[in-house]
Amino acid sequence: MLPQAPPTAHGTRYEAFIQKARDLPPIQAAIVHPCSPEAVRAAVEVRDERLLVPLLVGPEAKIRAAADVAGVSLDGISIESVPHSHAAAARAVEIAVAGDVEVLVKGSLHTDELLGAVVAPTSGLRTERRISHVYAMDVPAYPKPILITDAAINIQPTLEQKRDICQNAIDLLHTLGLKEPLVAVLAAVETVNSKMPATLDAAALTVMASRGQITGAKVDGPLAFDNAISLEAARTKGIVSPVAGQADVLVVPDLEAGNMLAKQLIYFAGATAAGLVLGARVPIVLTSRADPMSARIASAALAKLVAALRPMERLPAE
Repeated sequence: MLPQAPPTAHGTRYEAFIQKARDLPPIQAAIVHPCSPEAVRAAVEVRDERLLVPLLVGPEAKIRAAADVAGVSLDGISIESVPHSHAAAARAVEIAVAGDVEVLVKGSLHTDELLGAVVAPTSGLRTERRISHVYAMDVPAYPKPILITDAAINIQPTLEQKRDICQNAIDLLHTLGLKEPLVAVLAAVETVNSKMPATLDAAALTVMASRGQITGAKVDGPLAFDNAISLEAARTKGIVSPVAGQADVLVVPDLEAGNMLAKQLIYFAGATAAGLVLGARVPIVLTSRADPMSARIASAALAKLVAALRPMERLPAE
């Protein structure tokens, strides 16, 4: 797992695992439809940081035009030319299924277009798990890295989908070396209220973990955000919990809550966020034009570690 430490400067906890990723053998990554200056520049950045070996999948003329605007050279970078973004997503999935790339990276196409190709019935990248997104966040004011899930894919997840969302995050932390993550299932309050469905799901997930339906972690909820991350707040409320005040994972009620929480931490608390899609046979990096270089590098490093440390065969196919 990423090293724990007292509150630190912006993004510094990622330095150790980024260096660990650099030290691993090269990992091939398909950059899907990198037809904007930002996307093609990001591909060159992760190559120059010795994190990923990019294969650019998309219309070659548009990719080269974007590189010209970005002022970057594509010398030494392979291009798989296809006519449009839909074809780029389909072709990237085919290449990943064949084992020629171990990571997919979203370029300048819509997220739904890429993930639709990943979860298509015939794609070969589907598993029995629901795919979900995690933000691996370095928040300077929090004493250790923390995951927020799901803030990008599952809009209003069902209880069964939340089970997979939890398990995907737990498995990620196992891959990174944390043996028993502490998972807080968030709601607005820390008590079960029949009028607040998020509290019912949180309580159910807690019982599911105790019955072995979620494995490899301590899970507790419902917990309000303050009780999940502050020991003082938890003690004040009289909450007795192995998770409260020291969570490694925050499972949010829905996408809107997760997205707002993650972006508040990024913009108000100076957090660095590495974003990754889990539950498919290869990790998928979702990039945004608004992401700083530090977040793009952290996301690529996390994807490389997952690809290198977790074989494709680990997740059974549907």
